[in-house]
Amino acid sequence: MNNRSRLLTAVLVGIALLWTVQGVFAGGSAEKSSPSSTPTKTGAPAQSTTPAQKPITFRISTTSVPSDWHTKALYVFKDYIDKHLPGQFDIQIYASSSLIPADAEFGALEQNNIQMAYVSAQTLAQNGFTQVLPLTAGYVVKSPAELCSLWYSQLGQQWASAISQKFGFHVMGEAYLGTRQLDLRFTRPIMTPADLAGVKLRMPPAPAWIFLGKALGANPTPLAFSELYLGLQTGTIDGQDNPLPTDQAAKFYEVTKQIVMTNHLVDGIIVMTNNQTWNSLTPEQQKVMQEASLELIKYNNVNRIKDEANLVAFFKSKGLEITYPDLNAFRTHVLDAYLHSDQSKDWPPNIIQTLDAIPQAPQCNFGS
Repeated sequence: MNNRSRLLTAVLVGIALLWTVQGVFAGGSAEKSSPSSTPTKTGAPAQSTTPAQKPITFRISTTSVPSDWHTKALYVFKDYIDKHLPGQFDIQIYASSSLIPADAEFGALEQNNIQMAYVSAQTLAQNGFTQVLPLTAGYVVKSPAELCSLWYSQLGQQWASAISQKFGFHVMGEAYLGTRQLDLRFTRPIMTPADLAGVKLRMPPAPAWIFLGKALGANPTPLAFSELYLGLQTGTIDGQDNPLPTDQAAKFYEVTKQIVMTNHLVDGIIVMTNNQTWNSLTPEQQKVMQEASLELIKYNNVNRIKDEANLVAFFKSKGLEITYPDLNAFRTHVLDAYLHSDQSKDWPPNIIQTLDAIPQAPQCNFGS
């Protein structure tokens, strides 16, 4: 064997030894796959990963139109949760009763078909929780801050616990709806409740609302909010009562001629989820959701209060006549109607004085 042959043989032997050593340290031959690195269809080892948790579906239904602060505030709620709990929730917002009819929201929340809704005190009372009836009465609550602070007080906490036990709902706070005024298709002098005699005043279809319409001196006519614009346009009703921001968002100024500034109800809607949803959340998720609810309420309340201060000029620019009645005459007549009827039989003792004495909660500073 010549030198060239010896050199070639040495190289081949070295290569063979190298492959053998590599096979030993790899735990097997090059043809054998490790159990922890099963080849994929492309031949690349699959990565060992924990499957991503599916986001929690969280449906919210509201009767408010997309341009309403209540609807916009729901996106503040969503954005806060998405920021602080990224990927954990799939929050779906359905405005204008596009998912659930207004009169079916309460049941849908109970049945967990939706996971959050705005619930009025009137609806709670209609479903048997009569303790909140004072909140539905004219001239009882004095301001948005008082309405908000209620739920941070001892009375509010008692009510929230009772609501949880009776309906399976978790109260997260109350958003300001606005101070209700009267909106008419025609113009006429309105100074006292007697001037509303015979006026077909649209009220939401619930007994507490109907009584308020009567207490104001009008002829209350139940009608769903979704039918309200057409009812005013066609003359099915003569007027309606809503806060000014709602009037603007729903464009009722297109089908009315006069706003009577009665200030008859400082109104709100309670932000609720159901216990089935709430109890399924981790403590961290509950904490963030409660914080998100407060952000919702702040955003809504600040903007609605600001709007109410500026909207009189807006409605005047649209040609509406703004009139100011005798508020003492309205207040006396309305409260007298409540206090001398069965509507007040379930009111907590001295409720008006109790509400007036509730200190403003720090969370409820909205400039009101």
